[in-house]
Amino acid sequence: MPGHPTPAEVTALRVWHCKYKSLGSLATFTNLRTLVIATYPDADLTPLNGLSQLEYLSVMHMPKVSDLDPLGQLHKLKTIRLSTLPSWDSSGKKTIVHSLAPLTGLPHLAHLELFGVLPEDGKLNALENCQSLESIRVSKYKKSEIERFYRSTGLPNSFAPLPGVDAWS
Repeated sequence: MPGHPTPAEVTALRVWHCKYKSLGSLATFTNLRTLVIATYPDADLTPLNGLSQLEYLSVMHMPKVSDLDPLGQLHKLKTIRLSTLPSWDSSGKKTIVHSLAPLTGLPHLAHLELFGVLPEDGKLNALENCQSLESIRVSKYKKSEIERFYRSTGLPNSFAPLPGVDAWS
């Protein structure tokens, strides 16, 4: 991804199906609050490590990512939306991550969407410890697991809010 002359001034960024080989330069956007990515090219989420002001993260299509640990360092996150490509829906393809546990330490995480992004065990139970969650919506999990989770937590099955960036509407 090309550099920006004043990355510290950027608070919202959308990277939409660009053919960048890496998003490593994201770390220079230290005041980023909103980040929306479609087609994440890197094998891990470490390029997000320096985004300590990030409140809203949406990543669609991160086929090489298997570890959500770097997200656990982004303590201001309020909304996370992780998904596979819509074209993967009919084929049943999923993105498998080691664990959802890194998300449970995010003190302000209120809204979560996991569409086709599942932990290795296919369970949502790690998220039962996420006290700040207000809504969660998932797909590609077993129906019995989804029902169990909603019964156990009482959380609504509702979509996360949109980014709220006026220029993107």
